[in-house]
Amino acid sequence: MPSIAVPAKLLTVVQLIPALHSGGAERSALEIARALVQAGHRSVVISASGRLVEQLQAEGSEHIALDLGRKSLSTLGRIGALRRLLRELKPDIVHARSRLPAWVGWWALRGVSPRPHFVTTVHGFNSPGRYSSILLRGERVIVVSQTLRDYVLSHYRWLEPGRVRVIPRGIDQEAFPYGHRPDDAWHKAFFAEFPALAGAPLLTMPARGTRLKGHHDAIELVADLKRRGIEVRLLLLGVIEPGREAYVAELQELIRLRGVTSQVVLSPPRDDIRDIYALSALVLQLSNKPETFGRTVIEALSLCRPVLGYAHGGVGELLAELYPAGRVPLGDRERLVERAAELLRVAPPISPLQSYRLSDMQQATLALYDEVSQRQG
Repeated sequence: MPSIAVPAKLLTVVQLIPALHSGGAERSALEIARALVQAGHRSVVISASGRLVEQLQAEGSEHIALDLGRKSLSTLGRIGALRRLLRELKPDIVHARSRLPAWVGWWALRGVSPRPHFVTTVHGFNSPGRYSSILLRGERVIVVSQTLRDYVLSHYRWLEPGRVRVIPRGIDQEAFPYGHRPDDAWHKAFFAEFPALAGAPLLTMPARGTRLKGHHDAIELVADLKRRGIEVRLLLLGVIEPGREAYVAELQELIRLRGVTSQVVLSPPRDDIRDIYALSALVLQLSNKPETFGRTVIEALSLCRPVLGYAHGGVGELLAELYPAGRVPLGDRERLVERAAELLRVAPPISPLQSYRLSDMQQATLALYDEVSQRQG
């Protein structure tokens, strides 16, 4: 990965996020923290902790445990604690990545002098209204796609377009190298763990266990392909999570009803997603709610693996630019199975990615920090 340029002025940047378990906002926080450290800045993340804290600290950032994301009146009682922390840390910039931490941060900053600059990132299509509007109060408001920029500007007419910056998320192309193939040892171990996935082209759908991600559509796709005489296997990767047991049981019942029990496997999140993508004949992105970006799309395409997804939101934006053959109208079950069959038969060639690199995202964000830090008042 290209090195991060060392700036003339070193900064202290505090990122506010509910927790560091998993998800796009969490990954972005880690990636920016890493870039800050590489550039010589001081990087601090304040959250309720989580499994990614160890990595954050190993990469040179500081972590302070403070729960700013619990939707409870007690969270407002932490404004004073955060204010005291900010007075001690003396940050140049406070960067909020979620609504409730942003509100707590906003109020805490009122008692800090000199007042740090306030930057926000909108990661999702939050419901318009006063609660969500806090993420539009940053001196600079980062959005992760043009689709999301259009959304916030259409719902908040008072928002000055010049404060909104599109900084797409990016991937480390060294972590997802073009044409990668898993080695024999991994291949053998994977099919020993999941023998049901052997013997037919593999479809992989990486998505957490929530109805919005379109797992039902993926299961119906396998059943529809089977009726056409096309045998495939499906891995619902990341669907098994604590607290999602009822949803998993619902999916298992649908699998049984559709007669594809021997073809579909559900799994928790895994760290070997690169090898799983590389093994896959198709990577699916079937969220029925528009995504703001769609990192899955660029991870798979970076590895030279075809992606099949609904043409809406950030996923549709990426597919239109990078892999038009993988676009299907939202909810069009007939077109979905037709396009899957076409791609399984002959997928159009995929060129190496020349955009959406992690280093691009990091450099753009650090440049924004530098710009904001030079503003007066």
